Amino acid sequence: MRKWLVNACAGFLRAGAVLVVSMLVPAVWAAAVGVWLWWGGNPWSWIGPFVLACVATFALSRPVCRMFRALVARWTGTVVPGGYREAPPVVRLSTGYWWNGSSYSRTSKEAREDQELRLRWTDPATWRDVRFTVIAPLTAGLVAAVPVAGVVVAVLGFGWFVTIAGVVVAVASAPYAWRLAEPVAVRFLRPSPAMRVDELTARQADTTVAQAAEIRRIERDLHDGAQARLVALGLSLATAEKLMETDPEQAKALLRDARAGAATSLSELRELVRGISPPVLTERGLADAVRALALDSPLETDVTADVPPRLDPPIEAALYFGVAELMTNAVKHAKADRARISLSGDDNGIVVEVEDNGRGGAGVDAGGGLAGLRRRLAVFGGTLEITSPAGGPTLVRMMVPCGS
Repeated sequence: MRKWLVNACAGFLRAGAVLVVSMLVPAVWAAAVGVWLWWGGNPWSWIGPFVLACVATFALSRPVCRMFRALVARWTGTVVPGGYREAPPVVRLSTGYWWNGSSYSRTSKEAREDQELRLRWTDPATWRDVRFTVIAPLTAGLVAAVPVAGVVVAVLGFGWFVTIAGVVVAVASAPYAWRLAEPVAVRFLRPSPAMRVDELTARQADTTVAQAAEIRRIERDLHDGAQARLVALGLSLATAEKLMETDPEQAKALLRDARAGAATSLSELRELVRGISPPVLTERGLADAVRALALDSPLETDVTADVPPRLDPPIEAALYFGVAELMTNAVKHAKADRARISLSGDDNGIVVEVEDNGRGGAGVDAGGGLAGLRRRLAVFGGTLEITSPAGGPTLVRMMVPCGS
């Protein structure tokens, strides 16, 4: 009996949350109708409230859907991907103007604002969210209102029989009234096939751009680092060869410098190779590579791993460099001193969690490192979830399906 009451109380709170989130947009329209009636119901006075209600619906649709997904993920563990288009990075040109992928602006702020507005209008996911704000009140919201209605009837007191009936309805329906939120979210908030095609096209483009950027980075590192040192090494050896007979001491000094330069070049090449594919990752797999990364980190890090010995090399590389980037962010931006890394795998996929005790406030900015990490995981059908309230802690969850 006690367990049932606890479940009923928890269910009542969850049903209330579903009801509130579902009715946010209908409440806006009810307020618009109220304003129109307050103005006297003039046939032409509806235009202002109607336009304001449409703008509010457009502005609230995405936050409402995100709250709905968050509730479903927290209560059931079912993650419903948003399928929103990722904004391309804003680039400053040599002319001083900023290019956001479709237009030029004088400042980066103007470029991002224009980009976000244009992306909201052209993203099919926006209109899917608007449609959901109509569907949710008539499905999940209507069912979630049953226990609330039972309590209201009981409180109003239309007689002892009606009061008892209201309490019975509220208690009996509360544990189940919120559960319709999951199938409704899965059915109506998933990306459509057309959106998936667009998303895959964008992923392929991002992957091509990322590969080109990586190749340019490797070329630049070789040109500015090891190549320059090797050229200097060759000149030093040539000079030492000429000085061997006329000035042996000077030749020996040049040879010593050349040996030091060779050691430095070798170290730089090893660092470059490690950045492309760490030997421990290639030889030992993801779990041992992450443990080695934790040992080299200045953070006090706990690592737990329960994953298969080996995964597909591209997936191992994506997750490894994702952990490396998150650890770097924890040190550089969050000012953390402790971290926890968890790797787990089952029939559904590989899940990697990185948590730090830093100052929090992390977010995915267009063109930032976390946005790039999200795009890299998306190539494999993976997702990136971030929980980072102000003051911390920050928890980042990377998931890649096993089918990848």
